[in-house]
Amino acid sequence: MSSNRPFVRSLIKITVRLALGGSRAHAQDWFPGLKLNLATETQDGAIWYRGRHVGTLLSAAHSLPSRPSKLMIVGSGPSIEQNDLTQVNGSSCILLNGALSLVPDVIEEPLAIAIEDERFIWRHFELVQKIPAQSLCLFSVSVIRAICELDTSWLKGRRIALIENVRKPYRIGRRATAELRALPYTRLTEDGASGFSESPFSAVFQAGSVAVSAMQFAIGWKPREIGLLGIDIGNADQARFYETTDKAYSGIRRAQAQIIDHLLLAKDVASETGIEIINYSSISALNDFGFGFSDKITKTE
Repeated sequence: MSSNRPFVRSLIKITVRLALGGSRAHAQDWFPGLKLNLATETQDGAIWYRGRHVGTLLSAAHSLPSRPSKLMIVGSGPSIEQNDLTQVNGSSCILLNGALSLVPDVIEEPLAIAIEDERFIWRHFELVQKIPAQSLCLFSVSVIRAICELDTSWLKGRRIALIENVRKPYRIGRRATAELRALPYTRLTEDGASGFSESPFSAVFQAGSVAVSAMQFAIGWKPREIGLLGIDIGNADQARFYETTDKAYSGIRRAQAQIIDHLLLAKDVASETGIEIINYSSISALNDFGFGFSDKITKTE
């Protein structure tokens, strides 16, 4: 199935790789036109597009007015249909990609929205326009640039924080494993294939699913409990619950092993800090890897 990325973007992606090489190919995320003044722990940053100031990047200190004791990361896996969402506190939810379709009828004002694949913007910008004004938007560099290409005015006044890729950071070449280990906020597995960021507002490890990034932010906010809803992983060829096509365009199947490995590392970090992670998807691939399933919000017959 087509990714719906505009043809010109595909050309830019190829051209940038050829011109700059693999270590800087991610420059296509901001080229052309996007410039970011990155936020710090206490100082907000700025979004510039084609020379115009179009939005603000929030610092860690300004990201959330309060930190809920319970968080729910809500994906768009088909298992969503099995859950009774009336039992979910929408104000504590981090919605991933197409879970935005739950706004506003099911979840009136989520805590945050997380999108890191620009292809979602090109396919479903109408859903992005449903994001409530006060919800925190966790967006990657390429997502911000894609929104700018469609409607720069949308960013004005929005509460946006950057999902920065620690391996391929903004305006810096791809980091080697040794460089990653030297950073004060990173934890890597022995082989360096999987990582976790203890400072998500600095950068996170991305791994083929925005759920991995959202988990690092969620743990960074130090709740008592993190719920996983619609994080199925193993059924990537099925249409997402909000889509009507027979098959969804998704890289999750190809990235399934690395997604699970990153979430397992995150689970270990959460356990060390006393955070309980509960999986509410009965068909999730995570059920085979020690993520306890709960039927607490499963629909009854």
